[in-house]
Amino acid sequence: MATASAATQTMPVDDPIEQLYERGVTDGFPVVPPTRERVERMLAGAPDCARDELIGTLGPCYGEATVEKIAINAVMAGCKPEYFPVVLAGVEALCDERLCAHGLNVTLFSAAPWAIINGPVRLQIGLNCGHNALGHGFRANATIGRALRLVVMNIGGARPHELTKATMGQPGQYSALIAENEEDSPWEPFHVERGFREDESAITLFAGGSPQQISDFQSRNAEQLLASIGFTMGGGLWNYKNYPLFGDTILVLSPEHAHTIAASGWSQKDVRQFLYDTVKKSVDDLKPGKDGGEGFGANILRTFEKSGLVVDGYVRKFRSPDSLLVVVAGGTAGRFSVAIPGWVADDLGSTPVTKRIQVSY
Repeated sequence: MATASAATQTMPVDDPIEQLYERGVTDGFPVVPPTRERVERMLAGAPDCARDELIGTLGPCYGEATVEKIAINAVMAGCKPEYFPVVLAGVEALCDERLCAHGLNVTLFSAAPWAIINGPVRLQIGLNCGHNALGHGFRANATIGRALRLVVMNIGGARPHELTKATMGQPGQYSALIAENEEDSPWEPFHVERGFREDESAITLFAGGSPQQISDFQSRNAEQLLASIGFTMGGGLWNYKNYPLFGDTILVLSPEHAHTIAASGWSQKDVRQFLYDTVKKSVDDLKPGKDGGEGFGANILRTFEKSGLVVDGYVRKFRSPDSLLVVVAGGTAGRFSVAIPGWVADDLGSTPVTKRIQVSY
């Protein structure tokens, strides 16, 4: 049997896939060689954009994200040309300073740019919104998210062991994408809440960590179910580094859970308000060293008290109702939902950014 080193020596030096590995432009998986023909086909997916048009500059190295450079990375990710308008809108959001791509890609926290996609484009390009919505097996979901990662690496300059210093990392750093299941949701789509028309398509980027799966097969009304979900969301991440008062949170409700809540007459706004009011811990439980945990430093607790964030001796888990982003996705069978904690927000770091997807088909 040949050794690994011998096998490496027999690899053709002119293999374009191996050459791209040598150049350090992959995410660890093989990429599609960006030949001129492939790049031209990708550019044809956004015919109204000039190849040298500057979408923005992208941190941490603030490289220039032109349409052509983005097309090259979309080819390498395996995108079809019809996905390209979605990728362009995603890169526009990445370049928005409110998202803080610089901090997102150099923090020790294992953050990833989670993409939430809404509108008719989901069905036009075959995004999976149903069973296994956050999982594998669907080209559009996998490659659009991957294209954003390659853009962050190859244009933004955020490469592991160089500028990217996430202590642990997470699978979402390959591709992190949620296409909302608008057809099986009892509420208006997420992008409509953010000011877009239902017949428009939009992408929202969110600086988020690893997803936490939540199971509840027993609750049969909104208050019971959201109490269960809230207790699960409040079960961990109470130390000062990861406390969601400093960031936003995505709650991805499965259609079954969403319909249980809606059957009680509750809206997304009611969901956010209930979780904000309900999920909290006492100041005593958050003091340093409590139960052997890191807790909050005394100075942080005093700051919370001065800012009015401590009410009747309790600190809320979430900084405001609007810091909870409620999305419906996944299959119609199975009472599972997912919570995705965010990286630091607002003037401390990142704010979710939504951009319109300019489709011409």
